[in-house]
Order: sequence, then C-alpha cells, then structure tokens
Amino acid sequence: MPNLTSSELETFLNESGHLLRLGTVDADLMPSVVPIWFVCRDDKIWFTPRAKSEWFQHLRDNPNVCCTIDESAGSMRKVIARGQAELIHDVGNDDEWREIYRDITTRYVPENFANAYLTDTHDEPRGLWALDLTRSRVDTWRMPTGKGESSLAVWAPKYYHDDRS
Repeated sequence: MPNLTSSELETFLNESGHLLRLGTVDADLMPSVVPIWFVCRDDKIWFTPRAKSEWFQHLRDNPNVCCTIDESAGSMRKVIARGQAELIHDVGNDDEWREIYRDITTRYVPENFANAYLTDTHDEPRGLWALDLTRSRVDTWRMPTGKGESSLAVWAPKYYHDDRS
C-alpha cells in the first residue's frame, strides 16, 4: 500500500474538485459525516460551516474529527486525517477571513459564480475552522500502478494472513 510522498500529498490536496468528508460526533455520540468544500494551506485544512449547520454544533461540543479526501479513478489517492479541529474565527468575524472563503469557493465553482455567491451570502454567518495536519494523524494511500510495484501492495501487509510483503 504505497503512501503518497510529501510532494504527491501537497499536489493532491491542492487540486480543485476533491470534496472533504468530515466526520464528527453528535450529542448522542453518533457519528455524522458531511461532504464539504475545503482549502489546504500552511499545513492546515480550512473549512467553513454555516452557523445553523448541525455539524458546527458538533464541532463546538467535540472538536475531534476524522476526515477523508479521496478520488475514485486514476491512482485512487486518499488521505485520512484524525485530529482536533480548531475554531479560528467564530461567527460574526466573517470579514476577517472572507478571502480564505473566496479561495475555498473558487476551488469548486467558476470565479464569477463564486463572487456572486459570496456577495449574495455575505450576511449569512459562518465560522472558520482548521485541522492542523502537523498535529494530526495523517494516513495516505495510492494504487500501486507504477513500474515495478507489486499488485500485492494494494493491501497493507497487516491485512494478509501470511507474510506477503
């Protein structure tokens, strides 16, 4: 199971279009997963829940998260990160970080639509959260399709019942 190199990880996290699936825990200790937009910069994954979203409250109550970013074609790269999300800007401070939100939005929609969306929703409160990858457990994987890579590397050695590494 080949891991992504640092360079491959940076490239993957900065490609547009990949959704982040954020796992939180609700008040009943039930897992909750939501697909969201994000941007990665300064070794942090930045994301913005709306003030009225359930998962914003989940984060306030328990900042422990697990997230995945993956693709279903090509190298089938994936990243799994587990850690504590941090509230960087609470609701009401949107003007202080609007450019980060613009960066998040333009990763997913054309710039003209992003600008209209930001203008039309500027009065809708959000918070800005970050997951620091340097303080999180981060696991990566890609399909072993390179020259000389064994097909057995699709699975990590721990999954085999005998020594096939």
